[in-house]
Amino acid sequence: MTKTEIEVKREPSRAVGTPVPDWEPIRALRQQIDRLFSDVDWPDLRLAWPHKALALPELGIASPPVDLVERNGGYELQVELPGLTEKQIEVKLSNGMVTIKGEKSSERVEDEGDYHLRERSYGSFQRSFRVPETVDADKISAQFDKGVLKVTMPKSPAAIQKERKIEVKAA
Repeated sequence: MTKTEIEVKREPSRAVGTPVPDWEPIRALRQQIDRLFSDVDWPDLRLAWPHKALALPELGIASPPVDLVERNGGYELQVELPGLTEKQIEVKLSNGMVTIKGEKSSERVEDEGDYHLRERSYGSFQRSFRVPETVDADKISAQFDKGVLKVTMPKSPAAIQKERKIEVKAA
C-alpha cells in the first residue's frame, strides 16, 4: 500500500489587531433568513381546515413517568400509560433487568364531499430497570388497570428476614 502525501497549505499569520476578513455575504444571507421567519404569520394548524378542527396526531410517546415504591415486602413500579391497552404493552425480565415496552399506532380517515383527511401516527417507548438482588424474580407480576401498569416485585423470604429496623437517636 503506497502512501500519498498531501500538501498542508499554510496561510500567513495575521498580526494582532488586524481585522478579520469581512463575511458580509454570509451575514447578509443570515439577516434575510431571519427577516423571512420573523415576517411570516404562522397559521394555527388546528384552524387550517375549512369546517373541521384539525386534531394534531401524537408524533410519539414520550418516556412515561414511573414511580418506584417499596411496600408490602417488595417493590412496585407504577407506570402511567394512558391511551394504551394491555395488548400494546410488553414486560420482560432478562439478565436482572425488567424492561417495559409500549407501542401505539392509529389511523384516522375522513371523507366528506371535497374534504379528505388521512392521518397516521405511531409512537413507542422502552424503559429498563435493574431488579434489586433481594427480589424473588420468579414471583414478579404485572397488572394493567385504567391506564396504569403496576409491576410487583416481591422480596425473597431470606431478604425480608435480613431486614432490621435501626433506631434513630437524637444527637
